[in-house]
Amino acid sequence: MNITRNGKPGRFALITGASRGLGKAFAFDLAKRQRNVILVSLPGEGLEQVAEEVRKAGCEAHFYETDLTIKQNVLDLTAWINNNFRLDILINNAGFGGNKRFLEAGADYIDKMIELNVKATSIITHQLLPNLLKSEQSYVLNVSSMAAMCPIAYKTVYPASKAFVHSFTRSLQNEFSDKGVFFSVLNPGPIKTNGDVSSRIDKQGMRTKIFVLPPEEIARLSIDQLFIGKNVIKLNWAHRFGWFLLHVLPVSVKMSILSNNALKEIENAD
Repeated sequence: MNITRNGKPGRFALITGASRGLGKAFAFDLAKRQRNVILVSLPGEGLEQVAEEVRKAGCEAHFYETDLTIKQNVLDLTAWINNNFRLDILINNAGFGGNKRFLEAGADYIDKMIELNVKATSIITHQLLPNLLKSEQSYVLNVSSMAAMCPIAYKTVYPASKAFVHSFTRSLQNEFSDKGVFFSVLNPGPIKTNGDVSSRIDKQGMRTKIFVLPPEEIARLSIDQLFIGKNVIKLNWAHRFGWFLLHVLPVSVKMSILSNNALKEIENAD
């Protein structure tokens, strides 16, 4: 962890999963808006370098390396934040998914996905809400997925976990709508966060590619919409079109299409 104060004082934005991909893009976008940040990720992922880049924009940046699939680590992180910082933005971005045949997934794989996507998001939000409520206006952005809109075979636990995040966020917005904390949920499609993910996306053809945006664009559009009070963020015309299809198509039809895509990814990797 790092708590050397070199930048300007003020409130902070916390971003989990901040060392790469969308989380890193959130950090840089907030720095452009002159927001101080606290960055969280697993150890050994270059988080200190991300913090240094944020500082070059003239903002204060601190980092905390930990494994959020372990409950005590989550409690230690939130206690450290509450003891040292005032928050007005929380971005629960950390999460993971993938394609696996259910019986080949392994108990540890399933457990870690639920611990990170569901439990860590819930506990971080719960523990930091009193801090967020101290600000006249604060914001929580939870990153779900388009996969939350439909069950998908060969992903199985992932869409279920992201459906939880979507429901969790919308419920909290209803509960806290008059208390100065605004909750927003982002349900992006595929994101090219690294070489492996990019390769898998490219193999899925044009039908998938039209829903793909660079992390930097997703971050910018998401934060714009968060600050103007969009409870459910829809990024662009393709995202809105995909959202529409996932709501109007029968479950059997969309589940068949998405499950076949997931199976093809597995077969291409075999």
